[in-house]
This record gives sequence, C-alpha cells and structure tokens, in this order.
Amino acid sequence: MTLTATTKPASGNPPEPFAGAFSRILATARTEAVERERRRDLPFQTVRDLQQLGFGSRRLADRNRIPLTELFGSVVDLAAADSNIAHLFRGHLAFVETLLFNDDPQELGRWRKRLEAGALVGNAQSERTETTTISTRLTRTPDGARLNGRKFYTTGSIYADWIHVSALDGEDQVGVTVAAGGPGVEVVDDWDGFGQQLTGSGSTTFTDVTVDHADISAFRPDDQRFQYITGIYQLCLLATVAGIAESAVSDTLDYVRPRRRIFARAGENLPRESELVQATVGRLAAVAHTARALVLASAAELDAALTARLRGEEAGEAFLSAQLGVFKAQQIILPLVLGAVTELFEVGGASAVGRGPALDRHWRNVRTIASHNPAAERARQLGDYHLNGRLPAWGSAAQSPAATSGGEQ
Repeated sequence: MTLTATTKPASGNPPEPFAGAFSRILATARTEAVERERRRDLPFQTVRDLQQLGFGSRRLADRNRIPLTELFGSVVDLAAADSNIAHLFRGHLAFVETLLFNDDPQELGRWRKRLEAGALVGNAQSERTETTTISTRLTRTPDGARLNGRKFYTTGSIYADWIHVSALDGEDQVGVTVAAGGPGVEVVDDWDGFGQQLTGSGSTTFTDVTVDHADISAFRPDDQRFQYITGIYQLCLLATVAGIAESAVSDTLDYVRPRRRIFARAGENLPRESELVQATVGRLAAVAHTARALVLASAAELDAALTARLRGEEAGEAFLSAQLGVFKAQQIILPLVLGAVTELFEVGGASAVGRGPALDRHWRNVRTIASHNPAAERARQLGDYHLNGRLPAWGSAAQSPAATSGGEQ
C-alpha cells in the first residue's frame, strides 16, 4: 500500500512523502545499530526524527487513517533496522489506540494536538515488587493532585515527552499522564537485561509530581477495549520479533557471501555454495517471511474489529477472535524465530560468534522480548478458552489491560 502521509515541509520546499523520509531514517538506524549497542548509546535523535515525521501519530486522522496493517508493517521494518527503536514505541502506539475508544472530543482533541506536534508517550505500568499490587498513588491536596511512586520496565519513557502511569486514587485504579520533563520525574537507564538494551526499560520515579486533573482518567471496564489493547501490546512485540528475523537474514547473508572457507574442507570452498548453509539460510528466510505474514494477518483482524465498533456495529465476537488470534500467533512466531536465530550460527562455526558480526544480538533480543508476556501462560489461556469457554484475563476484572498484561509494558 502506498504511504501518503507527508513530512512537515521546510520553508519554501514541498512536503516529502512519508515513505522516502522513513526509508532514510531506517537506513541510518541500520548502520548505527550494532555500534550503538556496543556503546549503550541511546538513539534519542532517531526517535525524535521519527516523531517529527509523524510515525507515532498516523492513526489519529479522522479521515484516511492508515490501516493497522500499514502501521505494523512499518514497525516490522523499523525493527529490522533497530529492534530497540521499534520496541520503545510500544507504549506510545498502544496509547494512541486507546484514544480511538475515547468519546470525549475535548480530551481527544487535546491529545491529538500534542501527538501531531511530535510528542512521544512513554509507559509506566509495572512495578518491581514481589506482588502485582500497585503502590504508586495519586494524592489529592488543596493545591491539586500529586503523584508518588516508582515504576520499572518503563519502556520508552527515557525518550518521552509524556508518561502514562497506572496509579491508585484511593481504592480506585486510574491512568495518569504526566510531563516527562516536569519536576519530580526521574527516568533512569538502569535496565539490566541482556537484550533490548537501548529501550530505556528501567526505572521511573515520581515524587510529588503535579498532575493536571484533565490528565487523570478513571478505568472504565470495557471488554472490547481490553481485548483490543491487549492484542495491540502483544502484536507490537511480535512485530519487533518479526523485524529481528528479517535483520538476522540480512546479517547472515552479509556474513556468508564474502567467506571463502568452510569447516572441515581444505582449500577454498565457498560457504554460499554449501548445501547445509543454503538450507540454513532458506529456513531463516522462510521464518522471517512467515512471522511478518502472521503479524499483518493479526493486525488486519484487530483493525476489522475496531472498524466495526467505530461504525456502531456489534463487534464483541470480532474483538475476542482478534485477541485470541494474536495469542495464537505468539505461539507460532516466538518458537519459530527463536529456533531460527539459534540455528543461524551453523553458517559459520566459531567465527560466527565473534563480536564483529554481532549475530548474537538477534538471539538475545528475541529471547528478551519473548520473556515479557510468557507464551506458556497464553497457551494455557487459549486451551482454557477452547475447553471451558473462559475468557483470557490478567488479574481482576477491575484492572486495566495495560497494568495486567504480565510484566513489562
């Protein structure tokens, strides 16, 4: 599908098509990805370039809204260039989708103005505690509301202009959105995982942070919203994994093609002519193709459900089917890609594990992403639904999907 959105024009110059500018950003990100990871150099400028381009706001248009398949195709492309960058947009993209369920024109208009100006929304839902109980609290004072608490797995927040936070207001759970650069907000890059190291998935602390009443939203139970947003969160991860698979194909080709020797054979023997190497590369390419196809199929099903709801049609079964479809895709994509990015090392023997090619980052990154929302629990939920008719849920029915999706959001 042709991308028709445009960048903001420079003075005296016509606007540039989104696709061309996006491709150039991806090309730069791809060349920088390995060295950035070695230096732990967070890609602030690339994130800002993407936001100024409108990457994170293309679903807000009332007319000519891009389909989810186009959005998630772009996420796969971005992940193929640098999986950290695609991943850190996860909370932002889900936040945008929640706005499509908002029937308050004033609130929607306020956020549309912020996001179309290039603002990025980070995510602060989970806490590093022994239980899933939320300790972050909103306190009402004579001078207004104040937010206090500490979150972890706050992916994207170190890059963000706004941070969406789950908190307790008395006994009620609320969503609170605060300015990331405001007084009392401290975001620390202390994520210590062995993969996805540049996502900023570390700690964010809120100390007496002033909260605008307009940026406090009570949780409104809505099964369709829950099913849709849970699907969006998971599909962002799967799109990132699909992009990693494509990056692994590209890196493997770059590694194999110039080589002139192969294990246990004397003299010059081109690995690219080896049947074993060809088979390995063929399987990896097939996995990458399949992963993208499954992501786009799931995106289309989610989009169809949302479109039906926005038209005022009955969409309950469509939302449930779309959510279950994403969970089923997770069962296929994760083991396929994990197996493929493990097997790719067979193309080069010991030299394939060197720091130069950095092929190890693909396994580390997929393994890290796959640990966020454990596929084993999703498999159990799927079985329980098909056997007993029980709907997938995390926590109690009174909790929001963002805060109960099992780990880092």
